[in-house]
This record gives sequence, C-alpha cells and structure tokens, in this order.
Amino acid sequence: MRFRNFLEISKYVEDLGLFHMDLSLERVERFAQAFDPVKFVVAHVAGTNGKGSTAAFLERLAREHGLRTGLSTSPHFLDIRERVLVDGEPLSEEAWVAAANQVDELAGDADLTYFEFLTCLAMSAFQRAGVRLAVMEAGLGGRYDAVRAFGADMAVMTHIGLDHMHVLGPTLEYIARDKAHIIRKDTPAFTCIQDARVLEVLTERAQSVGATLDVAQPFTGRVGMRGRHQRSNAGLALLAWRRLAEMLCVSVDGRKVERALAEAFVPGRLQVVEQEGAVWYLDGAHNEPALLALGRALRDEGLSPETLVVSCMRDKDLERMAPLLRELCPGQILCPDLPWYERMLPGPELARILGERASSALSPVQGFERAAQGKGPILVCGSLYLLAEFYRLYPQHLSRSTS
Repeated sequence: MRFRNFLEISKYVEDLGLFHMDLSLERVERFAQAFDPVKFVVAHVAGTNGKGSTAAFLERLAREHGLRTGLSTSPHFLDIRERVLVDGEPLSEEAWVAAANQVDELAGDADLTYFEFLTCLAMSAFQRAGVRLAVMEAGLGGRYDAVRAFGADMAVMTHIGLDHMHVLGPTLEYIARDKAHIIRKDTPAFTCIQDARVLEVLTERAQSVGATLDVAQPFTGRVGMRGRHQRSNAGLALLAWRRLAEMLCVSVDGRKVERALAEAFVPGRLQVVEQEGAVWYLDGAHNEPALLALGRALRDEGLSPETLVVSCMRDKDLERMAPLLRELCPGQILCPDLPWYERMLPGPELARILGERASSALSPVQGFERAAQGKGPILVCGSLYLLAEFYRLYPQHLSRSTS
C-alpha cells in the first residue's frame, strides 16, 4: 500500500506537476484495462467554456431526481478534494486513500500525469461509492482526454471557441475536431448553439461514428447562475439529462428540473459577494469567448464594475483579450504578480499590455487591498488561479450562501 494518508496523496499529485501534459492515452488505457468493468453511466463533458457549469447543472439534475452521482471537474480552488464529488460532497480522506492505492496498484509504473491520475482516482472512487451516473469534465481537449480510455455513454459539447491554440490548433475547426473526439460510436451527443464552422465539424464527427447529435436551446426558466451563457449551459444540461433519464429509467419531474437548475452553483461564475466593505464580482473568464460572455452578462445584469483586478496565463491571446479587458471597467486596472504559477504572466508585463490605466501589484493580497480602497464594485477575472487567491482569503464565498 503506497499511500497511508491523504497528505501523502496530495504531495504525490503536487509532485506530478499541475501543468505537465503528455498527449496520449496509453497510460490511462493500462489502468482502464485492469480496472473492473465500469458499473455506472458516464456523461463526458467537453468544450472551451461552460464545462464546469454544464457539468454542475447535469449532476444536480440527476441528484435532484434521486440518483447517486459522481462529479469530476477541474481545476480546484483550495483543496484537491473539490475535484471529485459524490452526491455533491467531497470524499472522505479515507476514500481518497483507498482509490489512490487502487490506481497505484493497477497503473503504478505507468507514469500517469496529474490529470490522468485524478481521472483514474475519480473512476475508482465512483465505483466504490456505487454511483449510478458520473459526470466527467474533460481537460483542455478531447482526442486525448483521459476519460476516453474508459468509454462514455454520452458526449456533451459546450461552447467551443479559441483557446489553447498552441496545443489544439490555430483555428476553430482544429479545436472543434480535437474536442469532437469525445463523440463515440453509436452514442448520443448533445451540444449548444455553436458557430456554424464548429457545428459542421461536430456533425461530421457524429455521422462518421454513427452517433446522434442534438442541439439544445437555451433554458428559459430561472437559472441559479448569472448570464445568458448560463441559460445556454442549463439548456444543454437539461437536454442531455432527458436522454440520460431514459437510459437510467427515471421519470423527469418538472418541479425537480426547475429546482435543480435554480440551485446549481459553481463558485466564480459571475458571483457577487460583499467583503471588506466592497462589492466584488468574481468570474473565471480567461479567454476571448469567455470575456465576451462576461461583458454581455455584466450589461444584462446591470452590473458596473469600477475597478478590475486581473491576471492571465502567458499562453493566452492577449492581443485579442486586452481590449475586452479594458472595456470591462472604466477605472483602474490592477495586475497582481502570482510567481508561484510558472505559466502566469508577470503583473508588470500584463500592466504594460493593458495600458495607462493599469498598474501592477506585488501580490494578489496587495491587489485586492488596493482595489477595496477605491469606489464602486470590483471585478476579479482573467484566471481561476487568481480567484483561488481571493477564496484563500475568504473561503466562505466558495458556497452559495454568501453570494
């Protein structure tokens, strides 16, 4: 038994390297082949933006209808246990130890990456917990996403846009082709309203493997997260849930649907909180499509930030993102340094790109403190890792109760 406690697992996973990637499936396939046959239904959620929200809506719909559920998402904010939930709650440390040791036993010398190890751990934990449905969020792509090694009973494709072009390809078509690989032979696939180029690629993939592809319309009822893009995510989750309910022999209840979509919650999705005498808008928008959606949502909701606190990864398309960031607020822009994330753009460099209204801060704490001294609401966006620093200071805002 390699892992005796959760701290050893946490240290091991940290040493694997959060940003290390090795695009292939052989390592996970080795575990999957040794693993018991999967005893639950798997819904695989991929896309550029909206994966986490759509997965949360879908899981909540199933749980509201009485099913035991598993949910695997990324990244986490404060605790790696946020990535693997059963019935909406983190696993016990004992459950993590049992699952991690099974992964080590079946694939210990396969050199799994960070994301691969956690995907295998989630599958083991869900099997042990006896879930009936596992909602598995993909990483950045689809073709080599670890979940594909286990197979999936359904593909759910959220909005696809330009991001991670250095890995997935330079155009929408390249990116869509990679992500479309989660559509499997003879399985149902669902997507939201997409750019025509994206929809063409998804349709071609579905036809080539004999899968069905249905396009969801935005949900028109009450949604628990702000922004019209969340109505699109909710509509997609609902369409997928109706098909899953058939697979699982569950009757869809309209009241349970309304309650699930109204109460589903993910931190950092245009979340509004009060802290330090200021109003904060917290959003994980970190690429061009997400910033466009954020700008629309702010206008739709009548939210007007006066200060922006922002950080960005080095590999983002800052030429396209910079004008969108500047348009989000009329006042000062603060760019904190987060040097402990090797892929983060230094604050002074980002401030130079964003122009005369922007200045750097030595740390997120300094950036938040300076922002709170100003007038009007404060928007924090650009990186989920920056949001994590806010939640590290104020962890109470990780739950809906304070939003």
